[in-house]
Amino acid sequence: MDKPQYKTEVFEGPLDLLLHLISKHKLNINDIPIFELVEQYIAYVQLMQEENMEIASEFLEMAARLVYIKTVSLLPVYEEAENLKKELTGELIEYQTCKIMAKKLSEQSGGTDKMVRIPTEVEADLTYSRLHDALELYTAYINAAGKKLKNLPPPEDSFKEIVEKAVVSVSVKIDNIYSIVMKTGKIRVFDVFSMAKSRSELVASFLAILEMAKNKKILLTGELENLSIEIDFNEEEADENG
Repeated sequence: MDKPQYKTEVFEGPLDLLLHLISKHKLNINDIPIFELVEQYIAYVQLMQEENMEIASEFLEMAARLVYIKTVSLLPVYEEAENLKKELTGELIEYQTCKIMAKKLSEQSGGTDKMVRIPTEVEADLTYSRLHDALELYTAYINAAGKKLKNLPPPEDSFKEIVEKAVVSVSVKIDNIYSIVMKTGKIRVFDVFSMAKSRSELVASFLAILEMAKNKKILLTGELENLSIEIDFNEEEADENG
């Protein structure tokens, strides 16, 4: 490639300079000859230094990046170099597309200068005049408070139902059912469950019936809704005689 001849142009950034070099020397942007591009780029940066131009750090970073890609390309296995080269190519194509679109938009608007206007001071009325329903304000507050509000301790009323209800033990329920059957001679299982005033008592009743049947203290007769509890008097007598 011929020795580069440059004008000391001002570029917006390293990608802008690279696109200029690719266009000037008619290089293929999709298959950049990295060795030639490195030489052209570094030559321009050196020219900028010689003419005491202010060089942004990003130009020097790109120079180091190009040198690294060139160095890796000299290795026997240069897969990394190919990946780095593809990454650079993608950035250049994206930047080129943005420049083209910016130019078209500028042409459509008649130039960016015509789009700029002098800012004028606007007096804003900060008085809030809208009226809101209480529920709307509450909902807005809940959304604004977010997780912090959700992490607050729940109100005492939420524990009221749990704390005030006594837990019914299975042993107490066994005595209760046994006393009822001794007096009445027989009671339906359905009626025992119907007498339960809480979930705790309902569960205790069920477990009490199972425990009594297991220990042969009661007989379960009938089926479905007519399933009834009776005292196994034969078993009672055997216990007393034994």
